Amino acid sequence: MNYYSLSEQVKQYSLAFFSAPENQQLPYHNLAHTEGVVKAAVQIGNHYQLDNSDFFVVLTAAWFHDMGYSAEDAVGHEKRGAENAALFLRELGVDELTISRVQACIIATRLPQSPANLPEQIVCDADLFHLGTDEFAERNKLMRRECEKLYKEPLSKEEWRNSSIQLMQSHHYHTEYCKLLLNEKKQENLDKLLRRQQAQGEKAALAPQIEKEEGTGIEPVKKKKELKELIDRPDKGIETMFRVAATNHQRLSDMSDNKAHIMISVNSIIISVIIGLVIRKLDASPNIIVPTLILLTGSLCAIVFAVLATRPKIPNGLFSKAQVDDKTVNLLFFGNFYRMDFSDYYEGMLKVMADREFLYGSLTRDIYSQGKVLGNKYKLLRVSYTIFMYTLIVSIIAFAIATIFFA
Repeated sequence: MNYYSLSEQVKQYSLAFFSAPENQQLPYHNLAHTEGVVKAAVQIGNHYQLDNSDFFVVLTAAWFHDMGYSAEDAVGHEKRGAENAALFLRELGVDELTISRVQACIIATRLPQSPANLPEQIVCDADLFHLGTDEFAERNKLMRRECEKLYKEPLSKEEWRNSSIQLMQSHHYHTEYCKLLLNEKKQENLDKLLRRQQAQGEKAALAPQIEKEEGTGIEPVKKKKELKELIDRPDKGIETMFRVAATNHQRLSDMSDNKAHIMISVNSIIISVIIGLVIRKLDASPNIIVPTLILLTGSLCAIVFAVLATRPKIPNGLFSKAQVDDKTVNLLFFGNFYRMDFSDYYEGMLKVMADREFLYGSLTRDIYSQGKVLGNKYKLLRVSYTIFMYTLIVSIIAFAIATIFFA
């Protein structure tokens, strides 16, 4: 069976179908969505290196899976799409086993999705691929417009947001490829919806108080401004900033430790060579005593500063209730609690998590503390490398002078 030729005929039939005026009325389930699903199916299928037969089944199901949609009826569109696929494939002379597999892939996309094998999983994941991409917000708006058109009644932002949250919370990707590729972004998209839902709930809770104060003339404009700031606060951006800063500091700390390790290793080798080979020959070559002492002393000093750069400093590991109440302790750093009882630490962390200002203050204090430690590390490392550099220069010159003039 020539799957390439069959796939091309399926594609041309689908393009012609969705290009018809009567099939261009839906904002979401149209040619753009179908082509997006096909593209995602190709991407996932290539990852799993499907054979020609499975690839044909997956792509055909992707092209036909939403052909059952119409501007008048959306219920049961999977069944109608599967029937359309069967009719067309029989005209092409495709065997019944392949047709039944295509139909099964289409039916599996019905929510809640129920794929039974890899091709069905791929089609299901391709159908909702956008949930884990940057296109989610725009595609979600189109879906809302389509639902309003299909059911001929407006949907509020809150109603649609709640239904979107329910969909994303109940949905999960089936292939391991999509789980690894899309789950993180999908969670970000869900978190945005949840934050807006929370902000809307806070707005609804504050609305009666604002109306009451408007009736008494107590600064309603100020209250509305505070409410807007509450709704528009950039929590995700702030959390990303802290995560990036912490990651950068950790990477810089690892780099400084590696640099210190290099300095300690190199100078340890130099000292070992001097003690093992050079010192025993000083009686026969007294002219190299001074250069040897210069090299030995410089290497020792470089090691000392490199060790100081990596030597850990541990606080007393205790914090008081007053520090928690005053929000002056950073409970995210182990040095402030490693000697505390778990119950005391747990109580303190509950206060941190319940207080946005305390939480962000702790994160800020943690970033600042990491920066101070890094500054001290790199200062000591600079001294160590400087000593090592000048020691090499001076000792080589000294060895050259001792060899030429005092041999």
